[in-house]
Amino acid sequence: MNSLVAYESSDSETDNDKSEEVNFLQRKDDFVHSKFQCQSVLPTVTGLESSRCGFELKVASTGSSNKEYNWRSTPNYAQRDLRVTPRPPELSLNDEAYFQFSNNNYKNALDLMQKSDRIPAKMVPLAQKRLYQDSLAAAQNIKPYIPKRLRQKEVTYESKDSTEVLNSEKNYTPPEEHRLSLLNRISDFIKPYLENQCKTSDIPKRLVFHISQHKGPVTTIEWCPVQQHSHLLLSASMDKSIKIWDAIETGRCLKSYLCHSGAVRDAQWSLCGRQILSGGFDSMLHLTDIETAKQIISIHNGCQITCLAFNPGNQSVFLSGGFSSTVKAWDTRNCQVVNEYSAGIQQTLDILFLPGGKEFLTSTDAVSRDSADRTIIAWDFQTSAKISNQIFHERYTIPCLAVHPKESVFVAQTNGNYMVLFSTQRPYRMNKRKRYEGHKVEGYAVGCEFSPDGTLIATGSADGTVYFYNYLNSKLIHTLPAHEKACINVSFHPVHPSIIATCDWSGEIKVWQ
Repeated sequence: MNSLVAYESSDSETDNDKSEEVNFLQRKDDFVHSKFQCQSVLPTVTGLESSRCGFELKVASTGSSNKEYNWRSTPNYAQRDLRVTPRPPELSLNDEAYFQFSNNNYKNALDLMQKSDRIPAKMVPLAQKRLYQDSLAAAQNIKPYIPKRLRQKEVTYESKDSTEVLNSEKNYTPPEEHRLSLLNRISDFIKPYLENQCKTSDIPKRLVFHISQHKGPVTTIEWCPVQQHSHLLLSASMDKSIKIWDAIETGRCLKSYLCHSGAVRDAQWSLCGRQILSGGFDSMLHLTDIETAKQIISIHNGCQITCLAFNPGNQSVFLSGGFSSTVKAWDTRNCQVVNEYSAGIQQTLDILFLPGGKEFLTSTDAVSRDSADRTIIAWDFQTSAKISNQIFHERYTIPCLAVHPKESVFVAQTNGNYMVLFSTQRPYRMNKRKRYEGHKVEGYAVGCEFSPDGTLIATGSADGTVYFYNYLNSKLIHTLPAHEKACINVSFHPVHPSIIATCDWSGEIKVWQ
């Protein structure tokens, strides 16, 4: 608390007064807007009226350093230019009298000090900066001084808060009614085929869409398993991306996911069609929500992943295989391994669940000089017991397995440039009378698939051609020159009888009808 003392003085002026006046002007506290206490020396304003007497303002600081600052003015100007105005009683603060210099006399007071040689000319701009407007609002809005160190901390905290807000917005999950932008409609093009249950698959002959947005080989493509949303096509590529396309009406990319740091080797729709399971050469497993692009689970598999498969009887459990001798069963509810299936091999090429989900098959690269022992292995899912490893006895690896939609058979793609049939019933005998050959595999992971009605088998080829075989007599029906590079995968539309999608090693996707 500062105080103002005004009294008459007849003492002569000394040189020390000038230095004290300069120090007074350099103080950080604004003497105009300070609170003053009027003592008995100055009972009224009329007490200052004198023609020849001078006066002295003594400001005493209430801080720890008890200093007094004196300001003497010449007698003639004191009476004319300085007025002390008491603050009205209703504006008193803490029951102390409040005095202000009149707003009209700020400039006159400054001229007074300059004319009396109390302020050098170079100090006038400084004095002008320190004369604030006589405003009650300004006095009430004065903020205390904050050191620079504390101000920097406040800025740091504000930046952290803003980052947290951005992160919360990034991880924000919209309400359920807004999350179905991809799944809230049925394509008008496939609506007529949803009610028709008796559909005979036809061989497509013309190109509908040519998609080339992937920058690396496309390793897998798959239509959405939910028939109402089967206009969505999933693709995974070695350019580390996963994409969802509207492959029926527009051919444009609807969603793109970049959750992997390495090539994506396999990707699968969940049975409900709302999630995507993916794995790749970064050894990571991701279960991604297709609407929010948020990873529901992210697991390190321990080895590079080459194949994935959901259990058809329990969509919370899936299998993963790769560059390891062990196939792992994961539970998405707790991200834990619920079972392991060890075969003493180097790599698992493909996984196929048999109807019912109680048994599954794995194809491996275990090929010896005289036999293909353990090339196809049958497993019991619950007990992890090995049912049989004497299924295929020819010396070729099998990059792909596919099960028939209606009959108890499955087909195996071999690196011997042919496909063979096996029974899904124990002891999984091979049909030696049927062999589908004519296409070329040549070391690529070429996929094959049955048509929805089970009458056709389609396969890619290393020369870029799609081959269509008759399932019943194993004869080649039609060839479709689809790509210039190796055709890696073929996928029949689950509803429309004459639509297929193909992908190749150059990163192209094509839709045919």
